[in-house]
Amino acid sequence: MRLRNAVLVTALLALTACGTSNEPRQASVPAPVSGDELAKVTLKVGDQKGGSKALLTAAGLLDDVPYKIEWATFTSGPPLLEALSAGGVDVGRVGNTPPIFAAAANAKIALVSSSQGNVASDAILVPADSSLKTVKDLKGKTIGVAKGSSAHGQVLYNLRKAGLSTKDVKLSFLQPADAYGAFNQHQIDAWAVWDPYTSQAKLESGARVLADGRGTANGYTFLAGGTQSLSNAATNSAIRDYVLRHAQAERWADTHREEWAQAWAEETGLSIEVAHAVVKAGPDLPVPLDDSVVKSEQDLANAFTEDGVLPGRVDFAKFVDRRYVNDINKG
Repeated sequence: MRLRNAVLVTALLALTACGTSNEPRQASVPAPVSGDELAKVTLKVGDQKGGSKALLTAAGLLDDVPYKIEWATFTSGPPLLEALSAGGVDVGRVGNTPPIFAAAANAKIALVSSSQGNVASDAILVPADSSLKTVKDLKGKTIGVAKGSSAHGQVLYNLRKAGLSTKDVKLSFLQPADAYGAFNQHQIDAWAVWDPYTSQAKLESGARVLADGRGTANGYTFLAGGTQSLSNAATNSAIRDYVLRHAQAERWADTHREEWAQAWAEETGLSIEVAHAVVKAGPDLPVPLDDSVVKSEQDLANAFTEDGVLPGRVDFAKFVDRRYVNDINKG
């Protein structure tokens, strides 16, 4: 399943506009702890419905965790990163665009692992009876999208590919649940979103794909940690263990797709048909958090700056922390 992502982005951008420099507070790398010290940790994990908790549970990787986990559910990536920066959670998973907006606001976060998945489910949808045939037809139309989400970046790229910009359309910033209702009631002309919402709208509402992320989106997701949490020896050790389990769970989902679909449908309450459609597209899989990932994200950040969405340049590399990369790559 793709997690992608924003209500509190406005606050993040307000911080940027007030003149904060784009200089992250780097987290120190403390010595690891184990045993009794690790057992004292309560790791606060930010999640989205049907996300990391469902994945790790289905893979059986929460049965022997040597610390406690406290889950917090968010509607999308931007508010999750806001909580991460404020110390409300220690670690959480988001799509490719929320970290850019958080970095623009000098959030106290660091990206510690990366995965990549199918981008065909990152789609711009229109109702079955819509007269719109191409992205160029969106000129002057209203597109529903969660601000600062991966869908926001996908809209930007698809418009640019068609010779348009966000100035040529009206973006209606809506969270997925609200956007789905508006879409079904024809209050918006198109809806930019990710799975499972893409599959749900196609199967249950007959939505048609106007464009998707193939050739535009990079498909990255990230686990991000709060810099304060990463600097704490015990919490850092718990985050490392959690990150490794998460990568293992993603690999499990790829080789146990039927079990994952069943577990995911039970967790989300969506139909097994929708779950099968999402799982068939393929799960996110761990990829090295290397220079190619950083460059792709920097290109996306630059596109937001050039479009006038962000007030200044984001130096994405300054919000990347590769302390766990070697451990993840060992698999």
